[in-house]
Amino acid sequence: MLAIVVGAVWTLQGLGYLSGSVMTDDRTWAVIGPIVALAGLTLVGIGLRIRRRQIPPESR
Repeated sequence: MLAIVVGAVWTLQGLGYLSGSVMTDDRTWAVIGPIVALAGLTLVGIGLRIRRRQIPPESR
């Protein structure tokens, strides 16, 4: 979840919507941010699938 939030913040900073940082208006962070957020979403999805498999059917 942290990677999703960090990726979103980096994206907003890179696009210039959040100011007060060295990353503000730096397009590099506008590219890196969504990649990090997507990696976070992927990890959350994998974690949920693994968790669903480990819960016995009668407990659902």
